[in-house]
Amino acid sequence: MNQEQAKEMARLAYQALDDKKGEDIAVIDINGVSVLADYFIIAGGSNVNQVQAMADNVQETLHKAGYPCKQVEGYQSGQWILLDFGDLVVHIFSREDRRFYDLERIWRDGKFLNREDLE
Repeated sequence: MNQEQAKEMARLAYQALDDKKGEDIAVIDINGVSVLADYFIIAGGSNVNQVQAMADNVQETLHKAGYPCKQVEGYQSGQWILLDFGDLVVHIFSREDRRFYDLERIWRDGKFLNREDLE
């Protein structure tokens, strides 16, 4: 997959999270930092139902665009759901778990993007 497709996936995922009122959505370009993926997206939700709804919406939106999810972790607990799309990895947290794991700090060497950077 090329960089433009990965960026399109990130844009679609951001919108899907925003549509479900995701909190503090962070997009991190980790292309130059890691071989795991090109982008990480981190978002929070206020409760298990919202976290799961956000994950469902991201999967549905990207699937419709031709980007199937390769792996899902943590869906049943709804505290930290990881969606692996290959060049894009989406982390959706409960508020408490997001503060505890603080992935933004761990990936601070990446380039943090705002919504306009994805357009």
